[in-house]
Amino acid sequence: MTYDLDLLVLGDANPDVVVGPLDGPLAFGQREQLVGSGALTLGGSGAIMACGAARLGLRVALAARVGDDEAGRFVRDALDARGVDTSALRVDPGLATPLTVIVTRPGNGDRAILTSPGTLAATSGDDVPPRLLTAARHVHAASYFLLPLLARALPALFRTARAHGATTSLDTNDDPEGRWDPEGIAAVLPGTDFLLPNAAEAMALAGSRTPADAAAALAGRGPVTVVKNGGDGALAHDGHGLRTVRGPSVTPRDTVGAGDSFDAGFVAATLAGLPLAEALELAAVCGALSTRAPGGTPAQPTWEEAVDHTASPATTTATTEGKNA
Repeated sequence: MTYDLDLLVLGDANPDVVVGPLDGPLAFGQREQLVGSGALTLGGSGAIMACGAARLGLRVALAARVGDDEAGRFVRDALDARGVDTSALRVDPGLATPLTVIVTRPGNGDRAILTSPGTLAATSGDDVPPRLLTAARHVHAASYFLLPLLARALPALFRTARAHGATTSLDTNDDPEGRWDPEGIAAVLPGTDFLLPNAAEAMALAGSRTPADAAAALAGRGPVTVVKNGGDGALAHDGHGLRTVRGPSVTPRDTVGAGDSFDAGFVAATLAGLPLAEALELAAVCGALSTRAPGGTPAQPTWEEAVDHTASPATTTATTEGKNA
């Protein structure tokens, strides 16, 4: 079968204002606090992932919704400049483009994230053009808990994509309400080929106490589960065994969007036919290299850069075999 697209991303797109690092607590009372740097950059898990995949050489489209405002025009221009197809970037005449302010902390990559949702709550399955859904080799959904209408439509959207030969992936990201929607997640996982949470999200989704246990439990519900584990690298469970990767050693300037760049690397590697262990390794490299500059997209690597770094001795992969409990 011939596909017009390598990847269709369903999700969120917004400007990010990234400031920091902030050494002390965030102060109110009209206190002005000075930080070392600030950047206005493209944000939204879906948009960052789409840009990372395009940077790796994939033909990528993004289905999302923005407002009829300067922020929305900024988003479209940024996506266009990075080679992402914006024909499915819908303009909402009545709601504002989402906006996120990220305050980083020194040292450990921690950050506070403040988001004005704008169009997110109105984004739905109707924003996904059937012509793109049936023309992509892979369909990825991001920010499940920020997009409740789209989340409800995901099981049907994934079924349609898979019926036309596509593979699917989901990165839920954080749930601001802390509920983790067990019924909704149970409905979407059977149609998800790859689940891509970070460690905290995986443990919350699975009700497990360790990332490895969470990966095994979630893999037992259908998808190959790939867990981003910060400075400890990443791990994956395919229902039969656990693989881990340490990843390259880097000194991060900013970890915003690193998980989305990891997702892009994993999907690109999988579509290139790499086995799970090698796809996990390349994804970890993509996530690490994206931290070289402030914001989620400016330092995303090319395919050649990522492949070169997978040969680093700082990267290791281990496998343990055994049936998933």
